[in-house]
Amino acid sequence: MIRLYRSQTIENDCFLVREICGRCFQTKEVGLLDADIYGPSIPKMMNLKGNPELTPENLMRPLKNYGITCMSMGFLIEETAPVVWRGLMVMSAVEKLLRQVDWGQLDYLVVDMPPGTGDVQLSVSQNIPIAGAVIISTPQDVALLDARKGAEMFRKVHVPVLGLVQNMSVFQCPKCKHETHIFGANGVRDLAKTLGLDFLGDIPLHVNIREMCDSGQPVVISQPQSDAAKAYLKIAMEIVRRLPVPSA
Repeated sequence: MIRLYRSQTIENDCFLVREICGRCFQTKEVGLLDADIYGPSIPKMMNLKGNPELTPENLMRPLKNYGITCMSMGFLIEETAPVVWRGLMVMSAVEKLLRQVDWGQLDYLVVDMPPGTGDVQLSVSQNIPIAGAVIISTPQDVALLDARKGAEMFRKVHVPVLGLVQNMSVFQCPKCKHETHIFGANGVRDLAKTLGLDFLGDIPLHVNIREMCDSGQPVVISQPQSDAAKAYLKIAMEIVRRLPVPSA
């Protein structure tokens, strides 16, 4: 199982999940679990709607698009309905999404995590074996504080940290092509060096990524030759190199 830890934005992080699944594991069976109980976004970004059907064994059957099997709290509640739960209920929901779902024969399960080091992270760590975690953060100091806590948390629960990714790394003006590091230039790279971890790559701040995210069309599928898609592919390849090969 791969686990992605999100430091700030949801959108680009989910694209990275899709890139790993869609471009690097073409011949593999991959599941994507949206573990953000309070703010599930995978249904919109994967262009999926509807409620999971039940199998004869009373397990939920995940929804599928772009070749990726997906499960999310967003499939079980109304799109605009808030989830107002205490910690124990959240932990129970995470366990059900893991164990009461007919995932089938998966080679990889990618878990998209909410920010923080709380109930969701601990529940996932305690319920299934984890091959590795990827820390994704924007480069400003405020975000790096949370990213560092995430890396330290994984170490405490004996989860390998595969590396760090810098999100919203650089903005290029669409008219003059001037590049601006709005959130800082090398914050995540420097943090990776400080922690003795690998730096896996940069994701740009680009309007196409946001537009494709909102429309439920991953940029790596809708615009596979774009610079943004190539950035995701590079990062995905770095992650794949660090993962154990699934058993035949």
